Amino acid sequence: MAREIVIDLANYQANLSVQDYKKIGAKYAIVKTSENTNYVNECAKALVNRSALGGVKGFAFYHFGRFHNDGDAVKEAKYFIKNAEKLFNVKKNTLLILDAEIKDMPTSSVITFLNEIRKAGYKSGFYTYKYLLDGFNLKKIKPYMDLFWLAAYPLANGKAANKNPDFNYFPSADYVDLWQYTDNLLGYKVDGSITVTDNAINLFNPEGAPKGANKSKWVKKSGTFTLAEDLHLHESPHIDSPSIALLKKGDVIKFDATLQGPKRLWLRQPRATSTYGYIVARDKYDKPLGKID
Repeated sequence: MAREIVIDLANYQANLSVQDYKKIGAKYAIVKTSENTNYVNECAKALVNRSALGGVKGFAFYHFGRFHNDGDAVKEAKYFIKNAEKLFNVKKNTLLILDAEIKDMPTSSVITFLNEIRKAGYKSGFYTYKYLLDGFNLKKIKPYMDLFWLAAYPLANGKAANKNPDFNYFPSADYVDLWQYTDNLLGYKVDGSITVTDNAINLFNPEGAPKGANKSKWVKKSGTFTLAEDLHLHESPHIDSPSIALLKKGDVIKFDATLQGPKRLWLRQPRATSTYGYIVARDKYDKPLGKID
């Protein structure tokens, strides 16, 4: 089988650019969606959009589990599913993964979580570290997981690794589909994994990037935008383009089109003599900078 590099993305990678992704050269990514029942990754949509523009074509999503019993496992699974559907419009059979890194997470609760994922129509994945494996009954979990993703680093934490891990250090464990072998792929401070089975690739979104990660284009839409803070009105839809004016918090502008770029949501303001001004409505962390009506 062909080995493929997979990167996983969380808020720590919020500053990676499209060019960074192109240099990394990964075709597949796993994006952190949520944690516990009170955290949603505010950078998730921007990470998907930017990495897709940088060459990533297949996505899966993960949830950092905090539960210690079956009841809380159900709550966290439902929270994960709800937010994956809301953020990414995920299709059925998309791979949704449990990130199990805390101590004393019961095997029964892992199974309960994975079963909820399957009941909702998605493929289920299980991720943990090699040193935590003794705390789980992997044979019991196996029938409920469609993918097993295991972390074990041959190099010291933080040391840059290339895209060709030494399989002499492959972790001795059953059922491994995907091996996370570094937390600093090519020096970009992004976790890097490599596929061990064809199953790993087959489970990634076969349709490519989720909705919203397509090539950026203007969409005709009229409305008003009330600023929640002082913002520049730009000459072009680029954050470094010259400023036409500094608008104040509470100002209201009219717009006639929107553009979801790789980092920001832009609004287009019609101006005199058939010219336009451009303002950011959502920043690179997907934070709203005002109210759209």
